[in-house]
Amino acid sequence: MTSFETRDGDTTSVQSRKNNLDPFTPIPTQWVGPIEINGEHVDEKISVPLATFETPLWPSTARGARVSQHSGGIRCTLVDERMSRSIMLRAQNGTVARSAWKALAARKDEIAEVIATTGRFVRLLSMNSQIIGNLIYIRMECSTGDASGHNMVTKSADTVIEWILRQHPELDYASISGNYCCDKKTSAVNGILGRGKYVIAEIEIPREVATRMLRTTPERMAQLNLEKNLIGGTVAGSLRSANAHFANMLLAFYLATGQDAANIVEGSQGIVHCEARDEALYFSCTLPNLIVGTVGNGKNNPQVNAHLERLGCREERTHGENARRLACICAATVLCGELSLMAAQTNPGELMRAHIKMERA
Repeated sequence: MTSFETRDGDTTSVQSRKNNLDPFTPIPTQWVGPIEINGEHVDEKISVPLATFETPLWPSTARGARVSQHSGGIRCTLVDERMSRSIMLRAQNGTVARSAWKALAARKDEIAEVIATTGRFVRLLSMNSQIIGNLIYIRMECSTGDASGHNMVTKSADTVIEWILRQHPELDYASISGNYCCDKKTSAVNGILGRGKYVIAEIEIPREVATRMLRTTPERMAQLNLEKNLIGGTVAGSLRSANAHFANMLLAFYLATGQDAANIVEGSQGIVHCEARDEALYFSCTLPNLIVGTVGNGKNNPQVNAHLERLGCREERTHGENARRLACICAATVLCGELSLMAAQTNPGELMRAHIKMERA
C-alpha cells in the first residue's frame, strides 16, 4: 500500500485517505486493580491499564489483583537490566577473526569510552562474542536509563563499528545486527546473558485465600505447574519458557504503556515456579527479558502519557528509576493474570464457561 507524507508530517496510507478512515486503530482499555506490590522500586497498591480485545483478561487479572490484597502483596525484585546489540564483522578466516576479537576484548575500556560519547545515558556493561567461520559476532550490552534502549544501543553500535574498522583494517563490515542480540525472537542467549529488565514477581497465598478466591488448593496448583508448564512445555519444545500465558498480559500492558509490542516475543520467555508450603501457596513468575521504557518512541502519545503519569512513571527520579518501577508493575500484572488462569485450569470446565459468559453474552 502506497504511503505519503503531509505537510504536518502525518504519514498514512493513500487507501485510508480515500476511504476517509481514521489512521489510528482503537484498542479497548480498562484499568485493573489495585494490585498490592512490595519491593525496592514499588511499594504500594496500584491499578494498571490493559489494552486488549480479549475481554476476559480484565476480570481474570483483576481476580489475581484481589488475591494480592489478601496475601500481603506481590514482592517484585529487579535482578538485572541491560539492552543488547550485536554487530557482525567479517575477517579473511577464523584465525584472523580470533586474533581481532582477542585484541578488541583487551580494549574493552576504550570501547566503553567510544560508546559513552554517543549519548548521555548509554554505558557499556559487558561484551560477548561468537566466532563462526570467518565471522565475528560481538554482543554489546549497555545500561540505557529510562529508555528501553533499542535505538540507543544501535546508535552506539554504529559508532563502535566505525572505530573498530579504523583500528582493524583486516576486518570488514557485515551487519549492524547479527541476530546474536537477540531482538524480537525466541532464544536461549537473552535469558542467559540478559536483555531488558530481569524481574521476579512472587507471592505467598494463604490456603484459605486460595480455596475461597481461586477455588483451588496449593497442592493442585503445584501439580498443574509441574505437569502443564514444565513437563508440557518440555514436550512442546519450549525454549527457556514454562508458563501458561505471559504473552496475554504483556501485550495488553505494552500497548497501554507505549512499548514496542513485538518485544513480547522474548518477554514471554519466562518461568512459573510454585510450591505447596504448609498452609500456603508460593507462586512466582520470573521474567528475564522485560523490555520496557518510560521515554522514547510511543511514550508521547496523549493516552500513553496519561497512563504513565497515573502509574507514577513520569516522576522526577534518578534516571532509570521510572523504567524500573514500570518493569516491576508489569511483572506483578503478569503474575496476577497467570495465577488466575492457572487456578481456573485446575477445575474442569471453568475456563471455557468464563469465556462463553464474557465473550458470547
